[in-house]
Amino acid sequence: MQRVLAVIGGSGVYDIPELGNVREHTIDTPFGSPSDVIIEGVLGDVRCLFLPRHGRDHHRPPHQINYRANICALKKLGAEQVVSVSAVGSMREDIHPGDVVVVDQYIDLTKRRESTFFEDGVVAHVSFADPVCSALAAAAARAVTQAGGRVHAGGSYVCIEGPQFSTRAESLLYRSWGVSVIGMTAMPEAKLAREAELPYVTLAFATDYDCWHETHDAVSVDTVIRVLAQNSALAKQALRGLCAALPDPRLSPASRALAAAILTPPDRVSTANRARLGWLLDPYLEHGTT
Repeated sequence: MQRVLAVIGGSGVYDIPELGNVREHTIDTPFGSPSDVIIEGVLGDVRCLFLPRHGRDHHRPPHQINYRANICALKKLGAEQVVSVSAVGSMREDIHPGDVVVVDQYIDLTKRRESTFFEDGVVAHVSFADPVCSALAAAAARAVTQAGGRVHAGGSYVCIEGPQFSTRAESLLYRSWGVSVIGMTAMPEAKLAREAELPYVTLAFATDYDCWHETHDAVSVDTVIRVLAQNSALAKQALRGLCAALPDPRLSPASRALAAAILTPPDRVSTANRARLGWLLDPYLEHGTT
């Protein structure tokens, strides 16, 4: 059976030129339109769905990305697991610009983003203690190493609202929490992927030391851009390797995240909610409407 991998590209990763049999999908969702058209193609034996998180011309700031539409569109197109590629700041001395952190935990400090599909009459509480699929993370780490990257397996990602970078006081506070990297896009993306029963992993490509480091300049767009080209090439090579060694998504706990999470009885789910959330709820609800 052909695997289907969704790749959400971050800053500097706006396409995967090696894809074969390419076609584009313009898709609408109950939550609006995703960040851009979704590119479908074949990489090795894997069907890939590629979505540039900020748009191909980088016109969507982190706080205005329609995360719900992005995850919904990928799921509806058949995605089985998700790799998120993100540019981040390093919060540790040993994570150098150019290094890759395969994140396994998140701290969500965002403020204004829609972070769930379940509202307005349908309640579900998915388990999120371990937000990253361990098998997918291990395969991703191996792929980055084989591509020549310096990898840190595991680490916490603190997600801020943005679009401004942190103050020095904030950066030092986050450092005291023991986080590994800081960014603006992993949340609520990871939460929504879990609700959509999609195994998920973030490849966090460090571009700078944020503003905590005493001997490095404070982060700036110029600083980030200088590292992005190197990171982009590594990311694309790692994705090729990952496609050759994808784990079975059915073995991930994320693949049945809703099985014990939905609290609303089937006969209390309205016709409107069945239409809006059928792509998630149909396997778990009896047919019929209220």
